[in-house]
Amino acid sequence: MGGAPEGDSGQAVPRPDQRTGADAGPDGPARAESLTDLLGGRRGAIDATLPPLAFAVGWLLGGESLWGGVGAALAVGAVVAGVRLRRGDRPRSVLIGMLAVCVAALIAVRTGRAENFFLLQVLSNAASALAWAVSIVVRWPLLGVLVGAVLGQRARWRRDPALLRGYGRASWVWTATYLLRVAVFVPLYLGGQVLALVVARVALTWPLVAAALALSWVVLRRSLPAGHPGLRHPVTVDPVAPPR
Repeated sequence: MGGAPEGDSGQAVPRPDQRTGADAGPDGPARAESLTDLLGGRRGAIDATLPPLAFAVGWLLGGESLWGGVGAALAVGAVVAGVRLRRGDRPRSVLIGMLAVCVAALIAVRTGRAENFFLLQVLSNAASALAWAVSIVVRWPLLGVLVGAVLGQRARWRRDPALLRGYGRASWVWTATYLLRVAVFVPLYLGGQVLALVVARVALTWPLVAAALALSWVVLRRSLPAGHPGLRHPVTVDPVAPPR
């Protein structure tokens, strides 16, 4: 992910001449550090598209053989897992990714339907859309949770009304991405359109993640008042109690 997490004092906003680098205000150098820098996501999104692509290739080359597609997906998934481990990704994250491929393959084999390789993807996106929407309603927007974890802030960002509001608005962007995937995947899945599902899976992974990172960053930045020191330095109103 992005740069190393920094501590947070929770003090009042420093004067403009006291801010430098990533700590500068909305009109300063802080623009160089975006959500893409902090959250990354490109490599993971690309990795996630490889097993479905392999499934489609194996399925086609095998004369629409389910076992050909499943075997190709599992083989490529194992290679991706090995590469991720070598480049230093967390073992738990790698295991979850490989487990998702195995479960998708198992569902397809047990049901005998190639389109069911994508059933887990459809369900996970529906669950994610619900989780993100609920997080906003209960004032724990997941974008804030993720960025706060990366920056080592825990829940300090929630004591900054501007950040809490901004993260809530920006989290709707991510909610919309999951809803878009569901809206596209469900008709294709119900129609048994295996190749179309693969195309949609690729098109709505990294390109959509990149768009969501950029748009949610714009929404978040525009939600912060002039002079706010940025994501790394929440301006807390009450250093003890979180906002109600």
